Amino acid sequence: MREKIKRLLLHLIAPTRCPLCGDFIRPADRFCEECGAGLREWSGKFSVPGSDSFTAAFEYNDTVKPAVMLLKNGMADNADYALGGALFDRLSAEGILACTDIIQPVPMTAEDIMERGYNQAELICRHIGNLSGLPVADCIRKQADTLPQKTLNKAQREVNLRGAFTVTAPDTVKGSRILLVDDVCTTGSTLAELTWLLKSSGAKAVYCAACCKTPPVKDEEELPDNG
Repeated sequence: MREKIKRLLLHLIAPTRCPLCGDFIRPADRFCEECGAGLREWSGKFSVPGSDSFTAAFEYNDTVKPAVMLLKNGMADNADYALGGALFDRLSAEGILACTDIIQPVPMTAEDIMERGYNQAELICRHIGNLSGLPVADCIRKQADTLPQKTLNKAQREVNLRGAFTVTAPDTVKGSRILLVDDVCTTGSTLAELTWLLKSSGAKAVYCAACCKTPPVKDEEELPDNG
């Protein structure tokens, strides 16, 4: 109820827009009717090494890309609400939230957060947390800059992430069932590294999720441009 009132008040100041086409929509809507009908639900088979499950709401393609780019370009708008709500629906339907203790966004460096204005994965997690009642944790810090994963091959991606993250709240992680969330999953290398880190720190289970999952690509192929 509090979230609905907040969105209604914001709508009076800055009318809500569809994050895909920019048309005006009602404050409770995620997308306009036409754009929502054009989105493709993710239905592929994918697993993150070491994780207990993987869930995604949409297949990443040119239709959903405008919402993703709003988040990555520091303009969030309605994109975090729309994508986070869609992922919440999928996680609920699969029973993942019922097995979760805390939600953990994929972290960014402090410098990247300052440049963008926020961590888009955290914004998405906040919406999932509001809808589910689950707490959003801050148990991992990204302590080193890494090269964009889409520019690297499989071997380079794995090396690129080594030592980039550290657990900052081991007592919270130990024994917890953690939902690890990102905006887009391409190869799963980042989620795999964080899953290994959390389980090495005593996490009971790690469920991975992303609002969008890219179609499968061969290692030598160019990865999709998701910013």
